[in-house]
Amino acid sequence: MRILLIPFIILQLASSCKKEAEPHYVSNPVTPPVAADTTTLKTYLALGDSYTIGQSVAIADRFPVQTVEYLGIGGIKFSDPEIIAQTGWTTGDLLSRLSSAAPIKPSYDIVTLLIGVNNQYQHRSPQEYTDQFSTLLIKSIQYAGNKKTRVFVLSIPDYSVTPYASGSDKASIAREIDSFNVINKTISTQMAVNYVDITPASRLAANDRTLIATDGLHPSGLQYKLWAEVFVPVIKKALQ
Repeated sequence: MRILLIPFIILQLASSCKKEAEPHYVSNPVTPPVAADTTTLKTYLALGDSYTIGQSVAIADRFPVQTVEYLGIGGIKFSDPEIIAQTGWTTGDLLSRLSSAAPIKPSYDIVTLLIGVNNQYQHRSPQEYTDQFSTLLIKSIQYAGNKKTRVFVLSIPDYSVTPYASGSDKASIAREIDSFNVINKTISTQMAVNYVDITPASRLAANDRTLIATDGLHPSGLQYKLWAEVFVPVIKKALQ
């Protein structure tokens, strides 16, 4: 499979303690195409931050990539997901990127949106998040050809369970993550798009370190697999 990725994000978290050079991702071969006739393949646009680009995991372990792999096994073939995401991005950063460079295709069969953890980490206001997330979701619907059933919002994972947060007020982080998720779920419901709650899966990492990447902050490929297992049935139902 060939992966077309556009710079990536989430958590500005780690950048506040130590700044790591952010990788620039371009087309990366993973496995051969699953079908010779690419005109029959469905398309997937993934918008977000480091959780979407898969900070600290292999390309094949990123959740959009695992998602299309499982869908393919089930007989629903997708081309390589187009990923617009970068570590550290807030809702404002993603909006800025989409304003300066639109996605490659005019529309996609499915679009996912996972954004907000950096808003929480940077203590951005809930009102700003509400306004900017609403705009991003409207754009996501447009990218899905105005088919709301083809848009999927994923909840913000809870990083308070990671080693990175060991010196922080974990209870406060969890409460704030929950409050931001109330916002994105409310907006998703109002706009009649799909909402996929992956926060409970992220909290399993409190007792299972295999669900955390080697950087001590981001999800491991195994945790992204859990997300895909929750996500795939929702996509199948929407594509019926």
